[in-house]
Amino acid sequence: MRVISGGITAPKGFEASGIHCGIKYKNKDLALIHSSIPSLACGVFTQNKVKAAPLKVTQRHLQEAKAQAVIINSGNANCCTGRGGIGDAEKMCKAVAKSLSLKTKDVLVASTGIIGQRLPLKKIRNKIPFLVGSLSKQRGLQAAQAIMTTDTLPKQISVELNLGQTVVRIGGMAKGAGMISPHLATMLAFITTDALIEKVRFKKALKAAVENSFNLITVEGDTSTNDMVLALANGLAANKRFTTQEFGVFQEALNFVCISLAKAIIQDAEGATKFIEVRVEGAKSMVQAKLVAFKVANSPLVKTAIFGENPNWGRIAAAVGCADKAVREDRLSIDLGQVKVLQKGAGLKVDQKKLKRIFKEKEIQIKIDLGLSKFAAKVFTCDLSNEYIKINAEY
Repeated sequence: MRVISGGITAPKGFEASGIHCGIKYKNKDLALIHSSIPSLACGVFTQNKVKAAPLKVTQRHLQEAKAQAVIINSGNANCCTGRGGIGDAEKMCKAVAKSLSLKTKDVLVASTGIIGQRLPLKKIRNKIPFLVGSLSKQRGLQAAQAIMTTDTLPKQISVELNLGQTVVRIGGMAKGAGMISPHLATMLAFITTDALIEKVRFKKALKAAVENSFNLITVEGDTSTNDMVLALANGLAANKRFTTQEFGVFQEALNFVCISLAKAIIQDAEGATKFIEVRVEGAKSMVQAKLVAFKVANSPLVKTAIFGENPNWGRIAAAVGCADKAVREDRLSIDLGQVKVLQKGAGLKVDQKKLKRIFKEKEIQIKIDLGLSKFAAKVFTCDLSNEYIKINAEY
């Protein structure tokens, strides 16, 4: 597997565009992804019970597991907008379908931004012919820019891999910087591939990749209303049917794309100054490992201590202790970076200057050993800063 340039348009047959249509005062706010032929399509969606209109429309359009285009707007979530919001999302799909000579159901739609306001549909529809006319293999970056809200940087990646004698590509782009939590959050991600793959395997691969990437990141534990990961596979690489080994290679590459985008979301989190990896080992089950990891990763006390570069590992121990009743103090060990600070429930005498140097780094690793069994889980998060409060107070 090799990382290559191109992002969402790197695979054969895909093109994209991103423009400003007027939802935002300035900056790009409307993106389009298009495949030259119909694609196998699948998605993973937020588990929030309040779901935005575009998400509902996209789920309905995916019933036949195929699509040829995705339109995305930023600046307005089209959420909590009633039947009118559903109609607006459908009209966006219909306008794109008309311009591309497609069926409306072959167009998927996503939105992100402020909740509770109707879309300025006239502005969007007026710009769709220009959006379609701007489609290009070279405009993946513009599409990635157009889906940003509080993001400071566009997030995109693409890889190339060999399946037998055939070269297959996978591309991706994402947005997200706040309200990030498992089972998707204020994030959108779009994956394209030219691989020829069966529907069941494609869905299985996407679900596994999301579970091991986007569902392992958190900023503050809140899950939002609009969020989805959509994947399109148009088969233009014309590879032979995957062997079991080749499917494993494809899965590994898809995992890499999703993990890279997930990490980019955390690194660009609102006001974040630190990238934090929380690893839990020695758990009695995967459920327990994730439960403890997320309890620590979402702890405001832990996150603010890290922002203040204060190696107060007692906050970590306290978070672990209230995460699960099965945790045993006499078996608990904690490492900060390469320094062990707690061993089987007893604090160790350590060089405080060394700990402070670790907490001044941009990337910090916290390892927690529960000492109960063999299961492990890893979660990525960030600190909570003054800037985070400022951004979310004003948004």
